Amino acid sequence: MRLRNYLFSLIILFSASNIFAQLKIGYVDSDAVIKQLPDAQDAQKKIDAQIEVWQKELDAIKKEWKDKYDDYERRKLIMGNQKKAETEKELVALEDKVEQYRQAKFGVNGELFKKQEELMKPIQNQVFTAIEEVAVEKELDFVFDRSGDLIFLYAKEEYDITPAVLSKLQ
Repeated sequence: MRLRNYLFSLIILFSASNIFAQLKIGYVDSDAVIKQLPDAQDAQKKIDAQIEVWQKELDAIKKEWKDKYDDYERRKLIMGNQKKAETEKELVALEDKVEQYRQAKFGVNGELFKKQEELMKPIQNQVFTAIEEVAVEKELDFVFDRSGDLIFLYAKEEYDITPAVLSKLQ
């Protein structure tokens, strides 16, 4: 059984090396490409300006909390229980306000994400189209993006085995 698995592995390895020897593969650093595009630079400036506005607003809310907290710390020994409880409740509410603002603006589905999507998506589509055109011109089989996680940006349809896998599963 082990010999059979070993032979099978050798056959696969040999076949794969023959296939890969014929493939034409390219790569691109899409981050470097995008950073050099004037439209992307303009979009990034707009995003940075918006971040600055939101950060100032967030800093103001944080300062309000800090001032209230400092005042509370100075006066808590002379405060009555009811006033102390009210102030602590206000501090908790301000903390919640800070976190809600942070999430609304900078969270996973916050306004920053939406703004980046709105401004950068057309540029990314333009870059992707150019990559695909270059891949076709150079007769490349696969193009990888080296700027982040290893992902395919382009692959010839003939290498898509999705229909075969689906048919095998049915």
